[in-house]
Amino acid sequence: MQTDFSKKYINVFLGLGSNVGDRAANLKVAADLITKNVGKIAKKSHLYETQPWGNTDQESFLNQVLMINTTLDPRDLLEKISKIERELGRERREKWGPRPLDIDILFYGKRVIRDKGLEIPHPELHKRAFVLVPLMEIAPELEHPILKKQVDELYMACDDLSEVVMLDA
Repeated sequence: MQTDFSKKYINVFLGLGSNVGDRAANLKVAADLITKNVGKIAKKSHLYETQPWGNTDQESFLNQVLMINTTLDPRDLLEKISKIERELGRERREKWGPRPLDIDILFYGKRVIRDKGLEIPHPELHKRAFVLVPLMEIAPELEHPILKKQVDELYMACDDLSEVVMLDA
C-alpha cells in the first residue's frame, strides 16, 4: 500500500467476527490484509468468544475490534473490507448466517452516514455485547455521534446479556 501524506488520516473502528474454519487464523489473516490494503492498525482488542446473534443455530464466534488509521473514504473502505471478506470465503447467503469472516464499520471518525448500503455508525452496535465489550476495551470513552453516549455507557445500557469471554488475555 502506497502512503499519500497529503490525505487526512481518519480513525476508524472495525468489528471482526468469524465462526467458520480456523476462526483465530481467519481474524489474523483479515488483520494482515487490513494492514496491507486499508490502513495501519493503531489498536486492537483481545479475541472474544461469543454466542451467535440473530441466528443462534450455529457455531460460536470469535470477535475482535480494530482501530485503524486510514485515508480511504467510507465507500472505498467498504469496498476494500468487502473484498477481504470475499477473499476469506464469505458468501452472503443468509442474514446472520455462518461465515468465515465478517467485517463491520462501527465508526468512521465522528461522521454520520446514512446512504444506500452504508450506515455509519453501525446501526446495531449499541445493541450487541459482542461489539461493545471489545470496543470498550480499546476505546471506552469514544462517544457515539448520534446517541451522544460513550461506549462504556452504551454497554451498561445494553439489553444483550449474552456472554462475551476474553480468550487471549
